[in-house]
Amino acid sequence: MEQKKDFLRLVVDRHPSASPVRGIYLITDDGARLVERVTQALASGVKLLQYRRKAGASGEILSTGLQLKRQCAEAGATFIVNDDLALARALDADGLHLGQEDGNPQEARRELGQQKIIGISTHNLAEALKAEADGADYIGFGAMFPTGSKEISHLAGPEAIPAIKAQVKIPLVAIGGIDRDNGSRVLDNGADALAVISAILGSRDPGLAAAELALLFNRREPYPRGSVLTIAGSDSGGGAGIQADLKTVTLLGTYGASAMTALTAQNTRGVTAIHGVPAAFLSQQLDAVLSDIPVDVIKTGMLFSGENIGIIADKLLQYGRRIVVIDPVMLAKGGAELIDRKALTLFKDRLLPAAYLLTPNIPEAEKLTGCTIHNEDDMCRAAEILHRLGAGNVLIKGGHLAEGTAVDILFDGKDFSRYPVPRILTKNTHGTGCTLASAIAAFLAQGEPLPQAIAAAKGFITIAIKLAQPLGKGHGPVNHYMAAQQVRCRQGAPHQE
Repeated sequence: MEQKKDFLRLVVDRHPSASPVRGIYLITDDGARLVERVTQALASGVKLLQYRRKAGASGEILSTGLQLKRQCAEAGATFIVNDDLALARALDADGLHLGQEDGNPQEARRELGQQKIIGISTHNLAEALKAEADGADYIGFGAMFPTGSKEISHLAGPEAIPAIKAQVKIPLVAIGGIDRDNGSRVLDNGADALAVISAILGSRDPGLAAAELALLFNRREPYPRGSVLTIAGSDSGGGAGIQADLKTVTLLGTYGASAMTALTAQNTRGVTAIHGVPAAFLSQQLDAVLSDIPVDVIKTGMLFSGENIGIIADKLLQYGRRIVVIDPVMLAKGGAELIDRKALTLFKDRLLPAAYLLTPNIPEAEKLTGCTIHNEDDMCRAAEILHRLGAGNVLIKGGHLAEGTAVDILFDGKDFSRYPVPRILTKNTHGTGCTLASAIAAFLAQGEPLPQAIAAAKGFITIAIKLAQPLGKGHGPVNHYMAAQQVRCRQGAPHQE
C-alpha cells in the first residue's frame, strides 16, 4: 500500500517540471483581429493563452473565447481565462487566473473542477507564499520592467525572482515589459514562463515575434543546445560551404543538420567545377530533415539555381520555419560566379522576404541593390533598401572597406547597430561569410536574442581569422576549432562529453 500511495502522490505533484505552465504565456489585448493574431502566435510557440477582456458585449466575449479555445486545442496550448470565474466555467477553460482581489483559488477549484489550473498574481514573497498555501498551481510575478500597457506600482525586476524560487515550489510566470531583448535576463534568473502582451500582439508579425521569444527558452537546454539546418553547397576543400557550417555549429555546441544544393571542386585557390544537385533531390533532403528533426534555425548559403531557390521558399512555408539566416552567397573567394541572373531575380522575389536575417558582404549588397558602397553611410542606405525588399533584419558586413576598423552594420527596420572590430591583415579568410552566418544561427538556436547572437558570432569569427594557420596555396581557411575553444571557455560552457 505504501508504494501505491507514493505513486499517487507523484501523479498529482505540482512541481514546475510536471506543470504545463512553461514557455510563452500570451495575454490577449483588446485590439482588432485578435483571433487571427493569436492563431499566428500559437503556430510559432505560444504554450499558454490567457484570455483577458476589459469590455464588450457578453455574447461577443463568449464567441471570441470559444474561437480562441478551439485554436489553443488545435495548437496543443493551455487556455486560461483572466479573473472571470463565470466565463471560465462557460468556456470550460483549462484554468483561471486571479488577481490579489479576485477570489480564492480553493473556491475557484471547487467551481471549475480539481483538474483545472489556477494561477494568482503576486508582487512579493509574502503574496507568493500565500498563493502556494492556498492551492494555486502557479503564480504570476512582477513587474519585471516598466510597461506601456498599464501603470506599474510594483516593479520587482528579474533579480527578485531567485528569492521567490528558493521558497516557492510552484511555477513562476514573470510578467511586465518582457520582450525579445530582455527576456533572457528573466529566464536566467529562474522564471518558468514569460508573460507577454504587446511584444507579440503589438508586432506587425505576431508569429515571428513569438518564434523569437520561444527560442530564448533553449538557453536552459543541455548541450548540444538547439539545432540548425544548413542548406548550402559542398566545399571539397573543407573551408567554406556546408563543411564550414557544420564545423561551426557543432563546435559551438549546437546540433547541425544539412541539405546540399551543389557539389564543388574547390580548394584554397578557387572553384574549378560545380555540379548542381537536382531540385527534386534537394526537396527530398528538406522533407527528410524537417519532417523529423525539430529544427530551430535554418541557415542558407550557396543555392546554385532558381529551381533550388523555389524549392527552399516552398519548404519554409510548408513547415512554418520563421527564423532563417540567409547568407546570399554569390561569389567564391577566387571570384567565380555562384548564381546566375535568373536565379538572382528569383532569390529577391521569393527567398529574400523569408529572411529573418540577411547577411550580405559589400559586393553582395551592391549586387542585390544596384548601389555602390564606399562607406558606412552607403552601407546603411543599402541595408534600408534590402529591408524594404522584405528582409526582416539586415547585417551588412564591412570587411571589404579599406578602413583600419572592420564594421558590420545591423538594421532592424528602425535602428542601426554597429559591430566594429580591428581589421586583421591576413589572406587566410576562406569561409568567413559561411562561418559568421552559421555562428549567428548557432547562437540564436542556443537562446541568444539577435543582437547578442551577432555580437557573439563576431567575436567567434574574429578569433577564427586571427588564429588562422596557412593551409594550401591560396586563401587559407579560418581556425574554427581554436576559436570555438576560446569562445566556450569565455562563456563558461561545459565541454561536450
